[in-house]
Amino acid sequence: MVAPFAFASAAEILFGRGQAANAAARVVGLGQRVLLVHGRNPDRAAWLADGLRAQGCEVVGFAVPREPDTDLVALGIRAAQGVQVVVALGGGAVIDAGKAIAALVPATRPMLDHLEVVGQGLPLDHPPLPFVAIPTTAGTGAEVTRNAVIGVPVHRRKVSLRDARMLPRLAVVDPALTDGCPRPVTLASGLDAITQVIEPFVCTRTNPLTDALCRDAIPRGLAAIRRLMEDEEPEARDEMAWVSLCGGLTLANAGLGAVHGLAGPLGGLTGAPHGAICGALLPHVLMANRTAAHDPAAIERLDQVARWIGAAFDTPFASMPEATRALADWSHRAGLPALTALGIGPEAQAAAAQAAAASSSMKANPVALTENQLRRIMEEAG
Repeated sequence: MVAPFAFASAAEILFGRGQAANAAARVVGLGQRVLLVHGRNPDRAAWLADGLRAQGCEVVGFAVPREPDTDLVALGIRAAQGVQVVVALGGGAVIDAGKAIAALVPATRPMLDHLEVVGQGLPLDHPPLPFVAIPTTAGTGAEVTRNAVIGVPVHRRKVSLRDARMLPRLAVVDPALTDGCPRPVTLASGLDAITQVIEPFVCTRTNPLTDALCRDAIPRGLAAIRRLMEDEEPEARDEMAWVSLCGGLTLANAGLGAVHGLAGPLGGLTGAPHGAICGALLPHVLMANRTAAHDPAAIERLDQVARWIGAAFDTPFASMPEATRALADWSHRAGLPALTALGIGPEAQAAAAQAAAASSSMKANPVALTENQLRRIMEEAG
């Protein structure tokens, strides 16, 4: 018997090489006054701005030079006054910023009222503007999720703005936009994407559809990230774009776990990049979960993940200790920094272990980890 479940995603997903060429024509159907949210360098978004203008759109650009926080989102809301649609072209930070701006332009309550953990977590009081997401990295899967992660400097936290209506109207996932992505970004974002198909597979809120996506994506992602660290390869870029998309779909419909439960507080406390934090934590969280697990179903899923990791890193049929050691060693050799090299010292680790209990991600972890266990995980990742 299949237990009842729900599954939500972007209204439409366009996936594959060449799909970005269709973006401007699709945007104009949602509105002709467009806020184009992009990264630090506007020249990288010029092709889309030109395409939108060729379709008769008025385009206002807005740069996101860092991971979004409340101040940056507030600037974006002001820039978006009078627009009809928001388009974000960039990595996870850009897409989260664009998603938050689209959500909050019509809102009448203060931003903090809608933020989780540090605010009231209230639903939006008005529907968001139509939002289109076009990722240029394979990492967060934010193009198909219903939340945006925002830093709150006064609280030194990263929290979510979340509402079911924040799901993008259109997600355009064109792997060609990730070609030539710098090696450190490819590694960190790729490990984040892999984490985001592993955690939904072992979490407590799995369903048959998320399981199917994760079972396909986990081994493909592990193989692809290894290939990309050896050479630039379009086929591996395609694989990672697919894995990232699967991660967004599965985390939005199942949940995450302790890696992301810790990564949110650590990022807010230190400003360290999210993907690198996730990559550093993943082997050690998996090991801690396997050690603490007693439920046979959870143990079997964790052991399956270990076998996938072992197969990808030349340790077939690996146990969890063997698999996580192989993954951690490979990640280090590929250039992934340890937590301390990311500027995450003992004080931040202690604060994160305490704060993680309030994280929505932690609630879906396959086992309940104590504050001491979380601190141990970070010490081992440091």
